[in-house]
Amino acid sequence: MSIDSLNWKILKCLQEHARMSNAEIGRTVGISSPAVSERIKKMEDSGLIHGYKTLVSPFEAGYQLKAIITLRAFMGKLKPFLEKVKTYDEVLNCYRITGNENIVMEVVLKNQKHLEAFIDQLIVFGETKTQIVLSHVVINSELKPVK
Repeated sequence: MSIDSLNWKILKCLQEHARMSNAEIGRTVGISSPAVSERIKKMEDSGLIHGYKTLVSPFEAGYQLKAIITLRAFMGKLKPFLEKVKTYDEVLNCYRITGNENIVMEVVLKNQKHLEAFIDQLIVFGETKTQIVLSHVVINSELKPVK
C-alpha cells in the first residue's frame, strides 16, 4: 500500500490518540470524516494498521516490577520455549533475536518472589539474564515516514 503524506498525518493522529473521532482527524488533516474513514479502512485492510489497544499501567494494576529478561536457549530447547512462552501471563513482549542470546522478553511481576519463581520456570530452557526496569525513557514512540 502506498502511504502518502495524508495517510501519514492520519496515522500520526491515531498513534497519538487511537480514540480520536474521524471528524476530529478530518479537521486536523483537512479532509472530510467519510474520507478519513475510507482511508483508515484501506490501511486496516492492507495490514498497515494492525489494531487498536488500550495501554494499561502495570504499576497501577498491581505489578511492582517490570524486567527485561534475555534467554540463551540450551541445545534443543528453543522450539519448546517458543511454544511455552505464549502461555506465560507475565510476558508483555517477546522477541527472537540474533547474538549470544536467542530471546528478549519484557515481563511484569508482582514482587521479587514472583520474579524468582518466574526465572525458575525459565531456567529449564536456558541461561537467563535479568535487568529490572527503573523507568521508561521512550514509550511506544510513533512510527514516522521512512526517509
